[in-house]
Amino acid sequence: MSKESSQTLDRGSFLWRFSKKFNFAAENIIPDPLVFCLILTILVFAAGVIFTDYGVMGMLTSWYNGIWSQIAFAFQMSFMVVTCAVTARSKQVKSGLKKFAKLVSTPTAAVILLMAFGYASSFLNWAFCTIVTPILAMQLTKHVKGLHFPMLIAAGYSTMCLGQCLGPSASVYALLAGKDHFLVDKIGVLTQSVTTYNPMNVIVWIILAVGTIILTLKTMPPKSEVVEYQAADDDDEVEIEEPKNTFADKMNGSRVIMTLIGIAGLVNIVFTFMKNGFLGSLSLNFVIFIFLTANFLLYNTPSKFINAYRDNLSLATDVMIQFPFYGGISGMMADSGLGQIIVGGLCQLATAYTLPVFSYLSASVVNLFIPSQGGQWIVQGPIIMDAALRLNANVPHVVNAFVYGDEATNLLQPLYVIPALSVVGMKLKDVWGYMAFIWLFWCIATVLGLLVVPMFV
Repeated sequence: MSKESSQTLDRGSFLWRFSKKFNFAAENIIPDPLVFCLILTILVFAAGVIFTDYGVMGMLTSWYNGIWSQIAFAFQMSFMVVTCAVTARSKQVKSGLKKFAKLVSTPTAAVILLMAFGYASSFLNWAFCTIVTPILAMQLTKHVKGLHFPMLIAAGYSTMCLGQCLGPSASVYALLAGKDHFLVDKIGVLTQSVTTYNPMNVIVWIILAVGTIILTLKTMPPKSEVVEYQAADDDDEVEIEEPKNTFADKMNGSRVIMTLIGIAGLVNIVFTFMKNGFLGSLSLNFVIFIFLTANFLLYNTPSKFINAYRDNLSLATDVMIQFPFYGGISGMMADSGLGQIIVGGLCQLATAYTLPVFSYLSASVVNLFIPSQGGQWIVQGPIIMDAALRLNANVPHVVNAFVYGDEATNLLQPLYVIPALSVVGMKLKDVWGYMAFIWLFWCIATVLGLLVVPMFV
């Protein structure tokens, strides 16, 4: 091998060298997530004052009202993050992941295993996937040498985002399948067989899912630039026997109490599935309840249970603080009409054939300001559905495109990756460049898929 060829191989593949260019923004431009949130707040406020007639006091009032409108949702999301993290960090789940990681012995097999697991767990619940995937990544890097940990975290996080585009628990798909959603008079009830699992959506999802795995494999760095996970091993924690001298100690260490509550939870879960069916049961509260019930059984004494929640509460800090501020952004966008201006401007350029692409692009933009699929649909849904009906476009395809756009820019919008980073002790700048690199691939592939695939199905 020539000296020149050796130097080229040492630099890694073209894709690796190209992906590194995104790190400049991550290291020099991208601030901490809270700063990102506050900057967006200022930008939306200024845009509302300049481009609408809503006025300064109107924007301030909508910002204030929007903050408090999201308090309940902020707690709901925070509780879900913590509860899923408690499940993912239980010794039973960690032991299972450790054994699971030993099924592979090469970096290629490890990446495929991680991402396939991520897609599967995302179908179950996005928050669980967000927490459990980096834990599996840690186990894989301890077992398989040569894995670039920041890329694993970014790729694993991408499985959570993409999984929502074909999973039954995505907010918009679940909402439109209900009989009382707020657009039912316009578009009727759209079951998940029509929206989530129509041929176009399935094909585009498979292209993106397989393509992202291939992209990750082709972007792994040369050995000289590999960053492996270096944290201390906490898998073999010594379980401290709880004192059982007093009546209070016995109650704190009672397995009977936890078993009874766990059984009660299981009965409710089974009854709900029998009553409403699987897809009809998957509300946000019900998913949280499933994991909460699991924790009563995984942590078999009250003291272990509450200590596990104490240990994981820090994961919810950024979500609890930032969700209300994103509620304020959402309030300003909706009340001022700024959201309608952004979406309407894009949709005016569309035809029936291209409307899904414009739905995708507009959702991608709006998601940066309203990083909640349900909240974003409230602002954007009526506009793109009116456009779809007016242009006689394929409504399910337009809905699919909206979901892809909403999920794609979760790779740029840092809110939902925070819990994953907290689990592994990393900063946003460590992984944002790789996330942005994946986003670019998604953007190109999705736009092409929305234009080409409908021509054949």
